[in-house]
Amino acid sequence: MSETQKTDLILRNARLIDGTGAPSQFGDVAIRDDRLLALGELGDLQAVRELDVGGKVVCPGFVDTHTHDDHVLITDPTMSCKVSQGVTTVVTGNCGISLAPLKIDQRPPAPLDILVEREDQFFADFGNYLQTLTDNPPSLNAVCQVGHTTLRAAVMDSYDRPATAAEIRKMRKLLEASLEAGACGMSTGLFYAPANAAPTSEVIELGHALHEHGALHTTHMRDEGEMVNESLHETFAIGAEAQIPVVISHHKCSGAPNHGRSTETLALIDQASKGQPLGLDAYPYTAGSTVLSAHRNFQSERVLITWSEPMPEFAGRELSEIAKELAMSEQEAVEALSPGGGIFFMMDEEDVRRILAFPNTMIGSDGLPSDAHPHPRLWGTFPRVLGHYVRDVKLFSLEEAVRKMTSLPAACFGLKDRGILKAGNYADLVIFDPDTITDSATFDDPIRPAQGIEQVMVNGRIVWKDGEHTGNRPGRALRLQELAPFRFNTSQK
Repeated sequence: MSETQKTDLILRNARLIDGTGAPSQFGDVAIRDDRLLALGELGDLQAVRELDVGGKVVCPGFVDTHTHDDHVLITDPTMSCKVSQGVTTVVTGNCGISLAPLKIDQRPPAPLDILVEREDQFFADFGNYLQTLTDNPPSLNAVCQVGHTTLRAAVMDSYDRPATAAEIRKMRKLLEASLEAGACGMSTGLFYAPANAAPTSEVIELGHALHEHGALHTTHMRDEGEMVNESLHETFAIGAEAQIPVVISHHKCSGAPNHGRSTETLALIDQASKGQPLGLDAYPYTAGSTVLSAHRNFQSERVLITWSEPMPEFAGRELSEIAKELAMSEQEAVEALSPGGGIFFMMDEEDVRRILAFPNTMIGSDGLPSDAHPHPRLWGTFPRVLGHYVRDVKLFSLEEAVRKMTSLPAACFGLKDRGILKAGNYADLVIFDPDTITDSATFDDPIRPAQGIEQVMVNGRIVWKDGEHTGNRPGRALRLQELAPFRFNTSQK
């Protein structure tokens, strides 16, 4: 091969996990520009630069299917909390909340304040938001949704009621403009107060716009506790009536009375998925995190405060301890700490394992980067799956774990030429040591990069190496028009 025909980089002596679930193989990876040139026994192929990875795993970059990274993509585009754990693409705009399209003149209602604190941090036009990401690119790729709660906030003067026909028309117009600008779909957060009063019919009507534009729907369902089965049936009905693919966000069974019910819920999901495009994601922890609410019974064993606007000094403290210190009931303490957020220990480990092991479950962190004392899932989700649940618990194989993080979400979210090690696909890659990969972030010390992630590459450029960010920001805002058809039956390769 002539000098001019040399490729840019060859990774030698790699354990290749291609993302499909197939057994790993040893070989080399050649990269040219932002694409994979060749894989396997590359023999005498020459490169400008070569790296012997010493038998470490090389696999596709991980896709975080459930994030609230909408604002941090702009304010901290290095995205170290994600690239440090091997994430190369994030899906934003979840749980019904997004930064666009919204123009308001007062503090955003919870849970919109999970994203930003001030009204001037929103974007009235979704296209402007995506252009901002294009002009000031982050270190990883982003696929962005419109939030249903954001649409409600844009057109309604109160949220404790169904939207009128005129308001739905306004929401639909905003949604359609956002989809045309590149939003990949719409999320709902029917669990939360600003959207809880929305009837199923309101979501279905907006779902018709998703169908017309070939977009998808993700949902934080109306209830994940006592009424979880009823909420699942509502979710199935929305997808079927609107003829749209649906992803169930962070599936769980909350509260001690509901522990063990994942056997019921997964059976319902499995049956429904035989007749409609249906997916789900989960995070590998028994605790969730969201905004504080004095009116919501989280049925939690304990609550850890993640942020508090009136009492920021209590971030990282137990609610029970704070209540004692303030000589209040826990309910009164929640009111005193609000607006704020917390970590709620409310799930059962056996349910978590059962949901993670379900073949169609993708991995989503649901991390909240704006929290002063965040849930460790923000920095630790993917290494925790690979280290704890693969190596220690042996819940599933390493190849299956990688599939859940790569080809499965890439197919469901239409990530064209990503998610599988294949010549011609984008060079979104992770190099990690399966013997040492470990989540370092804990509930006491949550902002810590994982161990065992050696290098992370996005679109052919190294963004994380040897425990540090490289400064490169090659990420792209992926618009609906450049996505592949959403494919939930991933048995076809």
